[in-house]
Amino acid sequence: MTDKSSSRSSQKQPKTGAEIRSAFLGFFAERGHQVIPSASLVPEDPTVLLTIAGMLPFKPVFLGQAKRPSARATSVQKCIRTNDIENVGRTARHHTYFEMLGNFSFGDYFKHQAILWAWELTTQVFSLDPKNLVVSIFRDDEEAEMIWRDVVGVNPKRIVRMDETDNFWSSGPTGPCGPCSEIYYDFKPELGDELIDLEDDERYIEFYNLVFMQYNKDAEGQLSPLATCNIDTGMGLERMAQILQRVPNNYETDLIYPLIEKATFLAGINYHDLDSKSQTSLKVIADHTRAVTQLIADGVIASNLGRGYVLRRLLRRVIRHGRLLGIVQPFLVEIGKAAIDLMKSAYPELEERRKIILNELQREEVRFLETLERGEKLLNEMISCHPNMITGDQAFELYDTYGFPIELTQEIADEQGLKVDLVGFEKAMQAQRQRAQSANVAIDLTLKEAVDEVVITLEATEFKGYETLQQKSFVKALIVNGKSSQVASVGDQVQIVLDRTAFYAEGGGQIGDSGKLTTFGSDKTDSACIAINNVIQNKSIFVHSGEIEKGQLVVGDQVYGQVDRSIRLRIQAHHTSTHLLQSALKKIVDMSIGQAGSLVDCDHLRFDFHSPKAVTDDELIRVEKLINEWIADSICLEVKEMEIKKAQAAGAIAMFGEKYSDLVRVVDVPGVSMELCGGTHVSNTSEIGIFKIVSESGIAAGIRRIEAVAGSAVIPFLNQRDEIVKNLADQLKTKPSDILGRVVSLQEELRVANKSLATISQELALAKAMSFTNNVDVIGNSKLIIQRLDGVDGGGLQIAAQGLLNQLGDNAGVVLGGIPDAADENKVIFVAAFGSRLLSIGLKAGQFVGEVAKLCGGGGGGRPNLAQAGGRDGKSLTIALKYAREKLESVLK
Repeated sequence: MTDKSSSRSSQKQPKTGAEIRSAFLGFFAERGHQVIPSASLVPEDPTVLLTIAGMLPFKPVFLGQAKRPSARATSVQKCIRTNDIENVGRTARHHTYFEMLGNFSFGDYFKHQAILWAWELTTQVFSLDPKNLVVSIFRDDEEAEMIWRDVVGVNPKRIVRMDETDNFWSSGPTGPCGPCSEIYYDFKPELGDELIDLEDDERYIEFYNLVFMQYNKDAEGQLSPLATCNIDTGMGLERMAQILQRVPNNYETDLIYPLIEKATFLAGINYHDLDSKSQTSLKVIADHTRAVTQLIADGVIASNLGRGYVLRRLLRRVIRHGRLLGIVQPFLVEIGKAAIDLMKSAYPELEERRKIILNELQREEVRFLETLERGEKLLNEMISCHPNMITGDQAFELYDTYGFPIELTQEIADEQGLKVDLVGFEKAMQAQRQRAQSANVAIDLTLKEAVDEVVITLEATEFKGYETLQQKSFVKALIVNGKSSQVASVGDQVQIVLDRTAFYAEGGGQIGDSGKLTTFGSDKTDSACIAINNVIQNKSIFVHSGEIEKGQLVVGDQVYGQVDRSIRLRIQAHHTSTHLLQSALKKIVDMSIGQAGSLVDCDHLRFDFHSPKAVTDDELIRVEKLINEWIADSICLEVKEMEIKKAQAAGAIAMFGEKYSDLVRVVDVPGVSMELCGGTHVSNTSEIGIFKIVSESGIAAGIRRIEAVAGSAVIPFLNQRDEIVKNLADQLKTKPSDILGRVVSLQEELRVANKSLATISQELALAKAMSFTNNVDVIGNSKLIIQRLDGVDGGGLQIAAQGLLNQLGDNAGVVLGGIPDAADENKVIFVAAFGSRLLSIGLKAGQFVGEVAKLCGGGGGGRPNLAQAGGRDGKSLTIALKYAREKLESVLK
């Protein structure tokens, strides 16, 4: 045993979640591992929606696409998985949010050292008795078995061979891969070593996985040894906490149970007195609350797409399980506060973003509660009408109108023993996507693949665009019409890689530069000219896109680059204005405002930001005034490179979800703004000239958007506005200063005219309806009118039905249905009016008309004596009216 292990063996055994984190990181830090902070739950890898594993931030290193941070690393990585969400709370150890402790070797130590340290950590630091441990290995990994058996000294009977499904890791169909070895905890070692079954979740729990990356798999599935082998390990924090705290499941550890206690307090119940179903609801609430709190802190906003959909689904499951426990009042903010307090010592950003997190929880809860009760009522009606299946159209209505994620509908249906028509739901979703798709964005995958193949072999482009707009360079690579080439000629669409450039590449919201590249022959007559229209960055390579306007370009040519100065200056004015805008919003509207996205163009800027409320007109005026004051103050900007920790300590603002290196560029407008930014800026605020806000709007829940213009771009904007005002004045035959008064006057005239038209329409509908008195059905002592009346809106139908009822008396019933607009034959309206005699025998207009409307794919209701409903299937109108007649006749007979 080493001195380090001897000193640790005398220390107190870690038990709390915080102690386990600290002990793990400390153990590997003492052994030369760099401690890496947890990455965001929003990964850099575009192929993955969320960070699902501790190794994901290091995937580019393992694949040879990025430099290693050090030869050895260790981290505690927050992760989210929702693929088996139905098991959350039902098993002892399934979660959506969990923390993965890991140690990593990038071409340094390998299998022997990894196994020895894993055993030392497990038995010496965490003091687990070897008799409680079982080891699994890949079936063909003789080396791992030898180390465990002969070096570590594990009982051979407690070493279990397993197949590829369990114990072989691959990065994909091809690429790095290798065998795994896992350490399991045995809760019942007294049952002996014979017939060990690691699938027995009651007896065993896997808590530490060691991945030995030692092979490369080719397209044929053949394995060959890697030149340098890597180690990737993962220990589940919640699982180790369950073992060390000696509790029956992960949920009763100090990492989660405080949230269960908070939920029981809000519900007025006791966890240990509840049945398993109610305990499951508490576990779901606690688990999901940890997940949603961390997701919002990492910049995810609830929506119906991607990560936003995952967040919304989790939030709405929390709300529903709260209602199952009897929590009818809003409670997400309260339990969100508890989650922040529970996790903020490990993740300080939760406290920093407390206001943003709680605002998003409150907004989403209010939005869902507005429709939840109606949605649940409709779902119960669906279940009663269709006892075997919820149709795809019904599931889509719950999703589209009432905000029920399809998984929530499935969950409720499953509780009732029903199925959901998922194929039909997907058809309805696809139809909606086609209706909503207003524009297509095509991605040239062939071009992207060609660029990817080219840049992987090149060194980073040296960017000179901060200091100059002109630069001599050499052509390192060419892509012509989507294919790698050595030469390009007139008319060719090209992507050009240079060894250095003054052209800024699109990034950080700022568009790429445009300009010209030229070459010169010996007599300057065979020069080439290339118009550059955009520049993007692929990894650290700048790719210039354009067209050969003259001559021929060859790989290896020297070129002279000239960035379009006029466009660059306009872009710079908008970029610096964006920084000033964020500072002004924080100062005047709310300090919690943070950037959610931006676009910096030559003719305008767009700034998206998190805000708990809309910005008022008065606030917009004050923001604009303050920015123009800063411009007039002629403040010199200071741009410098700093270590990221020093920059943040100095107050520099970083954007949510953005990834930064250890050395960052800081753009400082002294006394006004300090941000981490790689974009181009003016050197003095006076260069902006003038700033004008164009619009402010909401684009998503909790996200606002301001569009503005600055500098010379203000002139065309003002000219356009001036032209509109002149045209309006001509059309209204008034002076520009009197336009507002004239518009108000016209609006009042229109209101009066519309009111008169509505009155005439209703009188006309009543007049038409009176002709129905010649076709009254008499059933016993009751009179019925059931007729179709098209071209009349809901208000007109109600007046007509009430007029007919007044004519017929208290023993009458009237049902009218029609298509109000011939241009939309799918929209149907029904109205029912019942007299007092029909009410006395139990008929209710609201309930009745709702049933009729269902035959047209709709619903509705109202008062017992007068009610209205709507439908979406005009072809079924005749059938629905026939049903109404037969239903009333059967009741009255």
